[in-house]
Amino acid sequence: MSPRASAYLGSALDVMEEHSLVTADVDWPRVRREAVVRAGAARTPADTHEAVRQALRDLGDGHSTFFDPREASRALNVPAGDLMLPEGRRLAGGIGYLTLPPVPSDRVAGPYVRSARSTVEGIDRRGACGWVVDLRSNKGGDMWGPLAAVGPVLGDATVGEAVYADGRRTPWTIEKGTPRQYLEKWGPAAPLARPMPPVAVLTSGRTASAAEAVAIAFRGRPDTRAFGQPTAGVPTANAPYRLSDGALVILTVAREADRDGRLYDGPVVPDVTVPEGLGKDGALAAATDWLRTREGCRSPR
Repeated sequence: MSPRASAYLGSALDVMEEHSLVTADVDWPRVRREAVVRAGAARTPADTHEAVRQALRDLGDGHSTFFDPREASRALNVPAGDLMLPEGRRLAGGIGYLTLPPVPSDRVAGPYVRSARSTVEGIDRRGACGWVVDLRSNKGGDMWGPLAAVGPVLGDATVGEAVYADGRRTPWTIEKGTPRQYLEKWGPAAPLARPMPPVAVLTSGRTASAAEAVAIAFRGRPDTRAFGQPTAGVPTANAPYRLSDGALVILTVAREADRDGRLYDGPVVPDVTVPEGLGKDGALAAATDWLRTREGCRSPR
């Protein structure tokens, strides 16, 4: 292997060993030896990419991944026309409905947040008594954009936290309807006319990664229930580490806990499990049926 390729591979492995959530459980001498064997006679950083990918798989956390420079550029520079925006509507009985698709990174989440807030404000002005937050199509990416999008419905509080291997805890705090660290970037959200309404959260087996964090943020919230199917089972926090050629090591660095301190390790199971594929949207029907039992939604609107 050339010195340049060897240094590149070594730096990627150093990042993994220093920051991985599971670093204490990994046989690092073996992982390093096998990565060097896979890289073989690599001459350039690009020649080592597959060895880096496999080393991340070898960690066994089920969530870490690798983006080569082209993949990293695509993920971080999504054209505005390709960004899926949240959608919402007012359902029968005065129930607000908001679906939160994935957004790849906080760098491109501005239009996403603005669109969701505008939608929520419009439905709220028409007198929403409760809300359905639909995470079933969200396969992950960034958690902060969706949290800012739904912040007025979620409510101001510390709604969860990331828990690192060394015991450090980083809280997820919503302030003025926005994650606290993004207040300057995205600004405060307009408060709801009816603060802290009842909320039904919809999840599926496609709800993954960052979307699982959003689902966890609703756990322990008063007058809130989850409906649908268990999530994908990767409720862990990833962090990007840029390598010298622009590639990204997307490394799992923390577990996630809800506002009551409960750690999640596997699928997030809804309060009410609803089978899929019955010819109708059973989860949405169950959610709206429950919401119509809540104060403020009982009377026809």
